[in-house]
Amino acid sequence: MSELRWHPYFEQWVITATHRQERTFLPPKEYCPLCPTLPGKMETEVPFPDYEIVVFENRFPSLQRNAPEPAVEGTELTPVTPAQGVCEVVLYTPQHEGEMADLSVEQIAKLVEVWTDRFAELSSYPFVKYVLIFENKGKEIGVTIPHPHGQIYAYPFLPPLIEKEVLSAQKHYQQNGRCLFCAVMQQEIQDGRRMLTRNEHFVAFVPFFARYPYEVHVMPVRHVGTLTEMSEMERWSLAEMLSTVTRTLRNLWQMPIPYIMLLHQSPAGEVNSAYYHFHVEFYPFNRTRDKLKYLAGSEQAGTFINDTLAEETAAALREALARL
Repeated sequence: MSELRWHPYFEQWVITATHRQERTFLPPKEYCPLCPTLPGKMETEVPFPDYEIVVFENRFPSLQRNAPEPAVEGTELTPVTPAQGVCEVVLYTPQHEGEMADLSVEQIAKLVEVWTDRFAELSSYPFVKYVLIFENKGKEIGVTIPHPHGQIYAYPFLPPLIEKEVLSAQKHYQQNGRCLFCAVMQQEIQDGRRMLTRNEHFVAFVPFFARYPYEVHVMPVRHVGTLTEMSEMERWSLAEMLSTVTRTLRNLWQMPIPYIMLLHQSPAGEVNSAYYHFHVEFYPFNRTRDKLKYLAGSEQAGTFINDTLAEETAAALREALARL
C-alpha cells in the first residue's frame, strides 16, 4: 500500500508505503539482486551475465505509476491521495564492491548520459512535477544493498526543501535581476577560502552556509537549469568533477565515507529557467574519521548545527585532493 497523506502542520505530503518493509536488507554478495545473473546462479534484477549501466523500476517503490487507491478516506483537514509517480534504480556497474570513486571518468560520463535521458523522459510525464536523481551511500545512511547504485524519484509535487529553494531563487531573481546560485558561486570564487577545485565547465566548493561537515557543492559555470540544457562537453566535465569530488572525499581519511548526493534541477517542464541553476550537493555524514554527524533534536526541528568551519573543512579537502 502506498498513498500520500497531507501534513497540515507543515503543509506538505507524507508518503506512506507499507510494502517497503519487505525490501531486501543487506544480502550476502552471492545473493545480491543488483549483480548480473550468472549461469547456474540466482536470477537477479538483471537477466544478463554482464552490463554497463542498468535502469529499472524499483521493486519496492514509494511512488507508483499506477498507484492504488488509498487505504483510508481523507478529510478536509487531512486529505489523502494516490501516490502516483515513478521510482527507478540506477546500477552504476556490474561490480558488486566499490563506489562511484572507483569508476572511470568514462563510466561516470555514461552514467551522466543515462541520468540525462531519464530526466528528459520522466519530466515529460503529465503527473510529474519534479525529478530527483540521488545516491544514498553507506549503511550509515540506511542503504540496504551495498552494490553501487543510485535512484531516481519522479514526484507529483515539489519536495519541500526543493520548493523552498525554488521560491528563494525566484525571490532573489525578482529583487536583483540575477540568479541566486550564480551570485553564490561568484562569491565563493572571489573569496577562494572555501573553493575545492574547478575544471573547464564546473566548480566545486564548500558553501559558506554548509549544514554538514565536509559538504560540497558542484556547480556549472554557465547558467543552466538541467542536465538536458548542457552541452556534451559540459556533461563530460560534470563526470570529471564527480570523479574528483568522490575520490577526494574518500581520500580525506583514506576510507570510504557515507554520503548523500542530490542533483538539484529545475522543476519538470521548466526549460532555460532564468532563476534556477543546476547543481549537485554532497552531504558526507562523518564529522571526523570515526564520528558520525547525527541529525538529532535541533536538526529535526529544522535548524542544522555544523560542528566544523567551512573554511577549515575546505582546506582539509584541498589537502586530500592534492594527495590523489
